[in-house]
Amino acid sequence: MLGVDIGTTSTKAVLFRETGEIIAQENNGYDLYTPDISTAEQDPEEIFQAVILSIGNVMRQSQIKPEKLSFISFSSAMHSLIAIDENGEPLTPCITWADNRSANWAQKIKDEHHGHDIYLKTGTPIHPMSPLSKITWIEHDEKEIAKQTKKYIGIKEYIFNKFFAEYVVDYSIASATGMMNLKSLSWEESALKVAGIDDSKLSRLVSTEEIFTGCNSVLAEEMGILDTTHFVIGASDGVLSNIGVDAIQKGEVAVTIGTSGAIRTVISEPKTDSKGRIFCYALTEDHWVIGGPVNNGGMVLRWIRDELAASEVETANRLGIDAYDVLTRIADGVVPGANGLLFHPFLAGERAPLWSSDVRGSFIGLTLNHKKEHMIRAALEGVIFNLYTVFLALTEVMGTEVTSIKATGGFSRSEVWRQMMADIFDHEVIIPESYESSCLGACLLGLYAERKIDSFEVVKDLIGSTFTHTPNPANEVAYRQLIPIFINISRVLSEEYKKISHYQNNVHDK
Repeated sequence: MLGVDIGTTSTKAVLFRETGEIIAQENNGYDLYTPDISTAEQDPEEIFQAVILSIGNVMRQSQIKPEKLSFISFSSAMHSLIAIDENGEPLTPCITWADNRSANWAQKIKDEHHGHDIYLKTGTPIHPMSPLSKITWIEHDEKEIAKQTKKYIGIKEYIFNKFFAEYVVDYSIASATGMMNLKSLSWEESALKVAGIDDSKLSRLVSTEEIFTGCNSVLAEEMGILDTTHFVIGASDGVLSNIGVDAIQKGEVAVTIGTSGAIRTVISEPKTDSKGRIFCYALTEDHWVIGGPVNNGGMVLRWIRDELAASEVETANRLGIDAYDVLTRIADGVVPGANGLLFHPFLAGERAPLWSSDVRGSFIGLTLNHKKEHMIRAALEGVIFNLYTVFLALTEVMGTEVTSIKATGGFSRSEVWRQMMADIFDHEVIIPESYESSCLGACLLGLYAERKIDSFEVVKDLIGSTFTHTPNPANEVAYRQLIPIFINISRVLSEEYKKISHYQNNVHDK
């Protein structure tokens, strides 16, 4: 079984046996174009070619016969948008979740168009990341593009259309657009009215278990598969990651930190938050995922590496050591709490729990005693502090006790960061062996769709060993004092952050 994860930085393809062992895997990257402070786009054709290449290379590496491939199942990043003309050609690049050009419209939807009511029906907080905000912006401010647009689609729809010549979107990706009603599983009229479109401009909604056959024969040959191969449309990367790390039972929480991050749990029916802090997305009709995404995960460490640690990076390169390992070792030499230095990690605005593209990053509490290593430690802690504030909102909405926390993503390879999470959350943190959780989750959803399993619990047998970090009581004392300060400062500064953002945008416009 082949799991394909169409991510923001690369597409991964992992070929598994049905017993869970990895036979072959492939990863092909592509660029994110950020010509200014608000734009974050990709070339949809580059992504499509990465999908073709990843599947083809896995088939070649594994040398399995095409008829032995049970199915291909898909995971995909959420919130992307491409405007398509009547000839099926893109009018825009792929506008990613990180694009902020619809920020003014997101604010207007909140303030003037009953944004909170739309959120309660659709489960997607009103924010520039969502296709609802992006379409509203294009329809009102980019009228030339809007006039020529036949369809608004996401990246998975773009790829499926290449394979099967129709526009279809699964409930999971659709539930992250801000335009699908969670109860009726249909496009939400009040959201479409705000966007200024009708449902003919959107794809046909299908279950995440929908199976497609009859792939374009030229593309099938290029990938080394049969055109009769089953394609399971699958779901979004976030919700599939919960299956892939075995966080699917009541009270089990999954935390992922890659470039960005998220914290999620699975519930049996859709549920939204009266305070609007968390999302609710579909996994299947009987499995729903609530949680919160954060913009600022590993990208904060990358910023520290590039802007504050040039000499350390140079030393690491000379010694053939990973620069990130050097940074986390430096952080490990500093006491928890970094001598009272706090870092708000909002370098790219923030989604949960603040849902504001205006918040900004800041070091708070700097003194002459603080050195570069304190800043590195504070930056790592700031990412986890922020995730912890989302965790607090999630536990409030869950209404059940947290039984386990399972962590995955690039950060879970760092022992320092994992221990930091256990200490800040004051909870055991379990690290499953499977790093490719979205691909494995996609394959389990495929098995479920093919009726080869009747629950996702078989994942326990597939993910191999796990190891656990337990909180260090000595470290926890510092964090319990600092967390409320971290949270209060972000609230107190919200208006000032808006003013700074306004100033930065005006300077940039000139």
